Amino acid sequence: MREVLPELMEWWEAGETVGVATVVATFQSAPRPPGASMLVGPDASAVGSVSGGCVEGAVYELAQEVVGSGAPQLERYGVSDDDAFAVGLTCGGILDVYVEKVSRETFPELAEIADDIAQGRPVAVATVIEHPDPAWRGRRVVVRPETEGLAAGSIGSPRADDAVRDDALGLLATGTSAVLGYGPDGERRGEGMRVFVWAFAPKPRMLVFGAIDFAAAVARVGAFLGYHVTVCDARPVFATASRFPEADEVVVDWPHRYLTAEHEAGRVDGRTVLAVLTHDPKFDVPLLEVALRLPEVAYVGAMGSRRTHDDRLARLREVGLTEAEIARLSSPIGLDLGARTPEETAISIAAEIIAGRWGGSGERLASTDGRIHHHDRPVLGV
Repeated sequence: MREVLPELMEWWEAGETVGVATVVATFQSAPRPPGASMLVGPDASAVGSVSGGCVEGAVYELAQEVVGSGAPQLERYGVSDDDAFAVGLTCGGILDVYVEKVSRETFPELAEIADDIAQGRPVAVATVIEHPDPAWRGRRVVVRPETEGLAAGSIGSPRADDAVRDDALGLLATGTSAVLGYGPDGERRGEGMRVFVWAFAPKPRMLVFGAIDFAAAVARVGAFLGYHVTVCDARPVFATASRFPEADEVVVDWPHRYLTAEHEAGRVDGRTVLAVLTHDPKFDVPLLEVALRLPEVAYVGAMGSRRTHDDRLARLREVGLTEAEIARLSSPIGLDLGARTPEETAISIAAEIIAGRWGGSGERLASTDGRIHHHDRPVLGV
């Protein structure tokens, strides 16, 4: 929803009714992740995408039907369907799409949710997408971590509310959107009710240490990938906003001191990635001593030649890091793409981060077999 929220809010604030189609689950090699949305506006325009073009026509028609009837629908599209070819699904995937009618009357909480997202406050929206009782379908609750409870709405019973609240808070902690299964009254081991949780967590962070030309390229790619990018360097003459226009913030501080402060303030989590580009022992050894002892950090990479790498490892052992801690370091940083320029190197670093996030091998797809998209790890920050 995040990518179509501005258009949705414009229509919502004008009192219009919109058909909203959302990918809630994917199987095999589906092209879009859970949370991807498409709008069908009051002027019959389409905004966004649920499949990159594969089933947009069929979803568009379904959204118009839902706006007319008011009854939400859950539809599965995929190669296993008899009409898969007719709707153009040639990518080999299967996706479940939930379509609902959204207006001020049907979704009065939307303005507060949009404000949470805009301000970077975590919020989750849990919606019943399947239930034996049609009256339950479309019911939703809004969950915020600071209240540890339901801010608005009800799934249908206190038992179901409690179960969904607890699970939604867990998904929100990792920024994961997913479908949850329960019994009709929220029974943990039952089946019959499915709830889609949209988890809107703040953008994941990319911390780039070292205000060099390579850092500018990494910041640019990081911003493109959806990270909140911070460039940090202790040298004020180099760490300036004008040199890093794509960064969300540029900080003048000793890298290890800044990272320690951010961690103590709770601003470093399991989605945070660190790119250490200083390749200067007086900066990167104290920094890596801190970074490699933060188990929640998703990625720590350090730039440097093979000789620099060997020297760095010796220094890290001297300051007391264990082999297990050192093993978390990606150095030399990036995948072997043959990169030479700052921009090419930034792509190499980004490729390694993406591979680590999804469990990719980094090999050429042409030389591998099996599925292209990896689904064994969560989609973060949708």
